[in-house]
Amino acid sequence: MEKPMSVYAADAPRVLRDFLTYISTIRGKSAKTAHEYYLDLRLFFRVLKHNKGGVSREIPIEEIPIDDISIAFLQTITLSDVYDYLEYMSSERPRQQNSTETEYGLSNNSRARKISAIRAFFRYLTDKVHLLESNPVSNLESPTTRKSLPRYLTADDSVRLLEAVQGPFAARDYCILTFFLNCGMRVSELVGLNLTDFKDDTVRVLGKGDKERTIYLNDACFAALEAYLPERLKPHEQDKNALFISRNRNRINVQTVKWLVKKYIGQAGLDTQKYSAHKLRHTAATLMYQNGVDIRTLQNILGHTSVDTTMIYTHIEDAAVREAASKNPLAEIRPKAAKKEE
Repeated sequence: MEKPMSVYAADAPRVLRDFLTYISTIRGKSAKTAHEYYLDLRLFFRVLKHNKGGVSREIPIEEIPIDDISIAFLQTITLSDVYDYLEYMSSERPRQQNSTETEYGLSNNSRARKISAIRAFFRYLTDKVHLLESNPVSNLESPTTRKSLPRYLTADDSVRLLEAVQGPFAARDYCILTFFLNCGMRVSELVGLNLTDFKDDTVRVLGKGDKERTIYLNDACFAALEAYLPERLKPHEQDKNALFISRNRNRINVQTVKWLVKKYIGQAGLDTQKYSAHKLRHTAATLMYQNGVDIRTLQNILGHTSVDTTMIYTHIEDAAVREAASKNPLAEIRPKAAKKEE
């Protein structure tokens, strides 16, 4: 269950709390998205205070308070300050905060997300509440991000994965994998499923931005669900409606699901570095598209706001067709030089 915004922003200055309220209530962003904005902007303020000499250089960046960030401070921020922050993110920022063996420098994709938060914040300050006369990041460009084709399991690999399920929670885990592979759910959507979300041959799913959508269940999902429900552990009272229950009798959480998917991927002899729980969502989408599901229908199944996001699966199909052509046994045949007539 998501925490209230007040918990996330307890150490935030008033201007940041107001911004988080704005994107949650007016823009309709989920609590999770607002929390990510909070974390990104908190780090941004900490690095700026460090760079501008607002705190002792002896204080670690992670311990710099931000509750004193004022409009006067925000008015001093320039595009050069943002570039200095991005330089820190690209070269000095540890990728894993609690690891002594971490690499340094965040990826282009990670930095692009942080830039998005900064842009949204300063647009709010200038265009919505008019606390700044000009936007210092109006000309800020995002780093180029490489859009690679999503990885997915073949149909045969998917069967191998399902066949690898075993152990005391086999019925539950098999049902989880079946829902991933047949419905294309996100991990957060799957762990949020409740018994009351099912009606006839459908299940109600709560997606990004708290947007609801309906997914139709096929025979494989029904069979897996019927096998699991008699084995479902009796949960604690607060999670009595949760579909998937952990061994501790609580609603199963995201990290547990990610871990068990990785476990079965390894047991199936598949690459644990290459595949994950999210890749099972890609697998479902790819297999559906390859077997005739049109792109608009697939968009609705996956809960994509824009069809442009779903279009990535058409490129997967293009790549598969191209690879098939290259594997034709005649692909290596070359024409012989024509003989000249004497």
